[in-house]
Parts: sequence; C-alpha cells; structure tokens
Amino acid sequence: MIGLVGVTKRYGEQVVLDGLDLDLPDGRVTALMGPNGSGKTTIARLLLGLERPDAGTVQAPRHRSAAFQEDRLCGQLTAVRNVRLALDRTVDGAVVEAELRAVGLDDDALRKPVRELSGGQRRRVAIVRALMPRAELTVLDEPFKGLDSAAREQMIDHIRAAHALTPGRAMLLITHDRLEAEWFAAPVVELPARR
Repeated sequence: MIGLVGVTKRYGEQVVLDGLDLDLPDGRVTALMGPNGSGKTTIARLLLGLERPDAGTVQAPRHRSAAFQEDRLCGQLTAVRNVRLALDRTVDGAVVEAELRAVGLDDDALRKPVRELSGGQRRRVAIVRALMPRAELTVLDEPFKGLDSAAREQMIDHIRAAHALTPGRAMLLITHDRLEAEWFAAPVVELPARR
C-alpha cells in the first residue's frame, strides 16, 4: 500500500494536516484537490520523502519520481541531460530524445540549454523526466501549469500512455481542475480549507 495513515504535519503553530488517511491504489491515478494552503504540496513532499510527519505513518515505495509546480531543471544542461539525471545510466540518449520529440521538442530545442527554452518547453521536459523512470509512485503537482490548451491535451495523452506502460505505478495528480481528474478517470480526494 502507498499512502498516509493518521498523518499530522505542522509548520510551527500551523497544523496543515491533522490525522490524514490517504490510500493511493497501485496502477491508478488519484487526483488530489483543495484550496491553496490545504496541504496538497505537503502531502506530495511527505510521499516523496522530502518532509517527515509529526505523527502518523507515510507508506511510500523506494522508487519515486515527481514533476513539481516549478520545473526544477538544471538550466545549463540540455533537455536530454536533464531527463537522464533521473534515469539509470544504461538508458540510451536516443530513447530520451524520442520521448522529448514525442511531446513536441524539435532539434533546435534539444540542442539548447533548458534555460533558453520557453516555459512550455521546460514544463514538457520536467514531465518527461518524471515519467521516464520506472517509478512505483509518480507525483505530478499541477503538471499543466503554464501550458496552453493544445499542449495540455498533448501532455495528458502522453502521461496516460506512459502510465499504461508502467503497470502497477501509482500516480498522484495534484490539480485545481476537476476536468483534469476526469481525463484520467481518477477518483478525487478533496482536502478542506485550513482555518
């Protein structure tokens, strides 16, 4: 099982999560929704091992990947080299190039350092980097932020295809858009507003 059992998380006096239970079924996409400040990104950070709970248990696999709200790319590296940072060294660079071409990056974009790419191109690189590892859990924190509608549809198709290629992978989609959850046929976990 992947998820949280009775998890409480505080930042100083502020309680962000209070005894939260969350189950992420293997092989499924689960959508996490809620207003800003409700704890969505905190849940992602707990599942990725970037935070520790104040109480309760985090049950997460060893092999995890993520695309954060910020792209978190190494600006001086090319798109291919950024993706390869998350992969086993045996993965051929041509395979990475093919994945990046599949999401719309051309030869020119593949040659440049990512700091010279557009925001939409960098977003695509970040998503490909999250999807290529054979992770048991992938967290996508508002992955379509900054993409126009055509690019968003293309990336949704790409994510669905990548998810289908990794049987058993649990995926957590953090979003403010219920339609995105529907595109993945994902059950929605709604967090309440924090006071």
